Order: sequence, then C-alpha cells, then structure tokens
Amino acid sequence: MILNYKNSNIHYTTTGTGEAIVLLHGFLETLDMWYDFIPELSKSHQVICVDLLGHGKTDCIGYVHTMEEMAEAVFEVLNYLNIKNAYFVGHSMGGYVSLALAEKHPKLIKGLCLMNSSYNEDDEERIQIRNRACKMAKLNYKVLINMSFANLFTEESKIKFEVEYNNALELALKTPLQGYIAAQEGMKLRPNRFEIFKNLNAKKLIIIGKKDGLINRKKIMNQIEETDINYVEFSEGHMSSIENKPDLSYNLLHFVEK
Repeated sequence: MILNYKNSNIHYTTTGTGEAIVLLHGFLETLDMWYDFIPELSKSHQVICVDLLGHGKTDCIGYVHTMEEMAEAVFEVLNYLNIKNAYFVGHSMGGYVSLALAEKHPKLIKGLCLMNSSYNEDDEERIQIRNRACKMAKLNYKVLINMSFANLFTEESKIKFEVEYNNALELALKTPLQGYIAAQEGMKLRPNRFEIFKNLNAKKLIIIGKKDGLINRKKIMNQIEETDINYVEFSEGHMSSIENKPDLSYNLLHFVEK
C-alpha cells in the first residue's frame, strides 16, 4: 500500500486484525525482512510494516533523513490507519526511529523493543566511519554496500545462512545512493535517548546478539541495571531475524502478549 507524504510515496503493509504491532526495518533493509514473522504475529494482531525513507519502495524526501523525519513518516501511516497505540519493534536504525517516535508521541507506544539497536548516540569513531562511508559511496557504491553488509555477519553466519545472506544483500544493493547517504547523515545527528526509553510508560525490551560488533553490549547492560527495561541476549550477531530466527519469533510473540 502507498500513502502520499510530502509529495512522496510511503510504502507500507498491514496484515491481520487486533492490537497493532509496528515493525520497522534497519539500514539497507526493507519491510521484506519481516516476511517470515508476519504469519504468526498476525494471527492475533494487526501487523504493520513500513519502508523507511529512502528504503524499499518509499521515496527519498531530502538529502538528510533525520530519525525524527523518518518517525513522522511512520506516524502519518499510523494516523491514516487510525492507530492510537501499538507495540513497536525496531531493528537497528528502526530502533532509532522508534525512539524518536516515542519522544514526540509517547502515548502511541504500548511497548518498544530495540532489536540489535541502541538508545545511545554515535560516538566520534562511528561518526567518522559514517563520513568515510558517504565519501566512498559516491565513488564505488556497489563495493561499499558489499563491504558494509558483510560486516553485519560473522564469517560462520555468512556460510550457514548463505541463501538468506545473498537475498538480503540483493535488497540492500537496491537502496538508492541518496537514501544511503541521507540515512547515514540522519543517524549521525541522533541524540542519546536513554532517558526517553527508561522513562517511557510502556513495556520495554532490548534484544542483542552476543557477537554483534555494532552494539556495546556491556555498556547497555550496565545502563539498564535497576530499571524496568528487559533484556534478551541471542547467540549470534546483528542480524537476529536471520541468525536467530526461532529465538526472535518466540520473543516477539512473548513481547506482545498481554
């Protein structure tokens, strides 16, 4: 389905009826990443998936897509569908977008799961990595995407999940250059939203892979001590929807239970 937003197309899907669950994909992904999880979740819930700005079938609206702008695009979809509150699951960048949405529309959030994601802002090293990536993207985009995507998986996972890896990479390569750079620039600008997450009056869950090199697992575990934030650790890395599919399915179902 398509919704017009700022003279651009926002692509989304909705499946099932009941309480709403909003699934938001990560950087270089599309809503297709949730395909295998929708049948089970939609048995008892309305499952809404959105292609974020500059990804999948959703247009770019500028040369910088802040997490706040992505969140407002998602909000417009939910407003159009008359969704008053929902559970949110955000993978990686989708988690950043969910937190931006929680800051501006806290009553919309019934539950928020940060999946292979974080409420912390980029440190200086990560900002410099993003800057270098944007420069390289203008020179050899395909090589960059192949390198960037490879870093999301362990060597073992690339072999074990070869078919899934190649399918996901194929989708990543379809991300337009403008969408790539706009998202990188937007992620650099995001603030620390730990207090937003901690004080959110909703069910809260963090899912992290033990081998995820993009997330500071120890820092997060220390930060959430003595809070009501729940934490689940999977055996593999950043791509839990591929590497730990049964565990993720079980935990998502448990997360949206009353």
